[in-house]
Amino acid sequence: MGIKVEFNPDLALRNIEEFNKGNRRIEECIPPNIEVGKIYNFLKKDQRNYWLFGEIPLIETKGNEILSRPRAGIIILEATHFIENNEIFTKGRYKIIKILQDKEIYFEGFDKIGTRDY
Repeated sequence: MGIKVEFNPDLALRNIEEFNKGNRRIEECIPPNIEVGKIYNFLKKDQRNYWLFGEIPLIETKGNEILSRPRAGIIILEATHFIENNEIFTKGRYKIIKILQDKEIYFEGFDKIGTRDY
């Protein structure tokens, strides 16, 4: 038996409607009207590792790896693993750095546009 850990290059949260319908906790969803500079809480099932030393995309997930384009550039401020009802979760806080427009390209691979010299 091994230790199951997922490495995530982005933070994928649900649409706020999932909370409004009672399907998800508020921390599992992208808050409505996110604001640059504001700090929000997140909650993900399973043990997940995030890059903490730079900006990553905030994306919306519908589940089953159905993902949106990046909605914002964020920095994960903290991430903690814990057990609740015999299930492991990852919770933490993230700060909004930039809100992205629908077709705006802000990341290139794992880098922000303009950070590479080519």
